[in-house]
Amino acid sequence: MDIVELASIYVRELFDNKLPQNFVYHNYHHTVTVVKAVQEIIDAIEISYEDKEKLLISAWFHDTGYTECISNHEEKSAKIASDFLKDNNKNQNYIDDIKNLIMVTVFNYIPKTELEKIIKDADYVHFSKKEYIKTSELLRMEWEQTCNKCFFDKEWMLENYTLLKKKHHYYTNYAKNNWQKNKEENIKLIEKKIKNSQEMETQQAKESKKKNKTNKYDRSVDTMFRVTLSNHTRLSEIADSKANILLSVNAIIISIALSTIVPKLDSPNNAHLIFPTFIMVVFSVTSIIFAILSTRPKVTSGTFTKKDIEDRKVNLLFFGNFYKMPYEDYQSAINDMMTDNNYLYNSMIKDLYYLGIVLEKKYRLLRITYNIFMVGIVFSVIAFVIAFKVATV
Repeated sequence: MDIVELASIYVRELFDNKLPQNFVYHNYHHTVTVVKAVQEIIDAIEISYEDKEKLLISAWFHDTGYTECISNHEEKSAKIASDFLKDNNKNQNYIDDIKNLIMVTVFNYIPKTELEKIIKDADYVHFSKKEYIKTSELLRMEWEQTCNKCFFDKEWMLENYTLLKKKHHYYTNYAKNNWQKNKEENIKLIEKKIKNSQEMETQQAKESKKKNKTNKYDRSVDTMFRVTLSNHTRLSEIADSKANILLSVNAIIISIALSTIVPKLDSPNNAHLIFPTFIMVVFSVTSIIFAILSTRPKVTSGTFTKKDIEDRKVNLLFFGNFYKMPYEDYQSAINDMMTDNNYLYNSMIKDLYYLGIVLEKKYRLLRITYNIFMVGIVFSVIAFVIAFKVATV
């Protein structure tokens, strides 16, 4: 078994065992394509048997570095080939020639010798294939999965066009005579795809322009409603929290008064505390009443008629208007509202308006509660001070 056949077996086993599955382009299939391209060129020209052997071995090993890394994979490929050749008793000059040929496949390298030109052209034989577009999609997929490099369709076509048209050249006479024409056909196909993409973008831009004003309006209005409703809800939560604080404080005051002071008022020695205690308890109870009033929910009838919907009088966004209605009627009403933007926005406006009225009532009652609590504390303290003064006289 000659060295080329041994190389093919070794590379096949290496790819099968070590190459990750997400390398859908740089894999054994691509390597075989390059090997066949090298064989195609060397069959058409006259070179020594040893040079043919070196080219074929280089083609087999040129992408084996992907089994270990992505960046600088050519150097890894050269190292893998070197280890293989040493194990098969090849001399250092032979190994160095193959390592140099593998390094020729670095993208920006410009080949100088005839052998370098052959391996360089063979590595890009797919540019001349009819299935080039499909092959390039495999490379796109591989980059997405291994390098996190993502391209939109038009970007990818432009990338391919720039590569084939401006950056890549075939170097051997064989490739120029046999592959260049097919490569130019692929360039024309890419140009056509780019043109179609641009025409589609232009059409989409025209359609988008027609809708732009209404869409921008819708987005700004949606943002306004979302922010305003969020602010109203937060203000309502703050009011409820403040009312709960007052409820808790006054409840504690009343509890202390009832458990500590009131039982001692029967004693003649504590008679002077009756009036200030009465003032404190009355103000605390009044504060509790107003705090409860500020948080007490109001429930509406929960029904509406089809006539109300037709006249656009009912706000379907507030639960108090529909909680008694059958689901089918409510679903029908909501579907009707979703087809009418004016009805939808008017319902949201109505929701904001009545939520504002509820907030005004809450904060008005809450202000009264705080005033009562503040006055009550002041009067209670004054009453206790006077009571103690009178008792000591």
